[in-house]
Amino acid sequence: MTAVRSALPRAVVVLGLVSLLNDAASEMITPLLPIFLTAALGAGPAIVGLVEGLAEATASVLKLVSGRMADRGVRAKSLVLGGYTLSNSMRPLIGLAVGWPAVLVLRFLDRVGKGIRTAPRDALIAAAAGPEQRGRAFGFHRSMDHAGSVIGPLLAFALLSSQVDLKHVFLASAVPGVMVLLLLYFGVPPAQAAAVPAPPKFSWGALHGRLRAMIVAAGLLALASVPEVFVVLWARQAGLQVVWVPLVWAAASVAKMLIAMPAGILSDRIGRLPLLLGGWTLRVVVLSLLAFAGPGKLGVWALFIAYSATLAITEPAERSVIGDHAAAEERGTAFGLYHLASGLLALPGAVLFGLIWERFGSTTAFAVSALVTAAAAVLMLSLAAGGRSGPSVVSRA
Repeated sequence: MTAVRSALPRAVVVLGLVSLLNDAASEMITPLLPIFLTAALGAGPAIVGLVEGLAEATASVLKLVSGRMADRGVRAKSLVLGGYTLSNSMRPLIGLAVGWPAVLVLRFLDRVGKGIRTAPRDALIAAAAGPEQRGRAFGFHRSMDHAGSVIGPLLAFALLSSQVDLKHVFLASAVPGVMVLLLLYFGVPPAQAAAVPAPPKFSWGALHGRLRAMIVAAGLLALASVPEVFVVLWARQAGLQVVWVPLVWAAASVAKMLIAMPAGILSDRIGRLPLLLGGWTLRVVVLSLLAFAGPGKLGVWALFIAYSATLAITEPAERSVIGDHAAAEERGTAFGLYHLASGLLALPGAVLFGLIWERFGSTTAFAVSALVTAAAAVLMLSLAAGGRSGPSVVSRA
């Protein structure tokens, strides 16, 4: 048993390293994007919300499509490789944009790549790890993802400190992006595509109660979520200098990296639901502090890091709930539904947050987000409690 617990499957390890490199490329850009949009291109908070929300909403729809394709026999490696290729081709070009519409298009294509790869990748991880170590497997993957989120901002910080402008920081993200594609192409062996006839009928009512509850809660949480680019704007409003933005972003990612895997292991031991409710409760507390606290310089860093940490606590358990209660042959579709719910409501959530900020101020925006997050946690508890005995597979024709 000790050996089984100590060794994660090769697919989990390789995909974790791929995520590390990809996020190193992505996070060289992401914390600087709201500053680039607002300071260099003259966009406002609502445009920042539009760019991020539209990109994530588009990706969420494609996650369902690609998950369904993987279930129907399309090679998962091909979907994952194609998605990473598109993202790492488009992302560096943001540095060449001369207006926010160009950023919108490039960010959109970047997220299209994410939409193509995410559900098949998560299904591969869930299939490779058994229920007893699924939380650990997703925790490892999220930790590697967040490790890349540490490396990327540190690279950006080093470049900015050397007087490199934002444009060339964005272009430099192509280097780790190329490494992503090489590792994925040579590190993941090709899998045989399953010969599956016509897709089976899908029934929402036939899903396990906790799976349905997780999908619904994910949607509400997306509506209430505060994209971390807005926390960057909050930090700038509180006095954080631009040069320190990549560094505080990296510090937040260190917290995520350190928390994700232990949180996943804890969910294997105490159960997914207690871990989720505890993490969401902490998120409500931190959002309330972002709304009403008046932090000094150290307080800005502490709250920025604390908010990111509350996101990392629940990530492995959320994905594990999907893997635990979805039928193996419908796992890609189930992950696609989960990502669809969370991503589709990201657009109105991000835009509404930006509009509330512009009209009523950041205090009201963060307070509303805290209230809706609390409502999502209560709904998850009530739906999950009422659906424990539900079926664990989807219906077929």
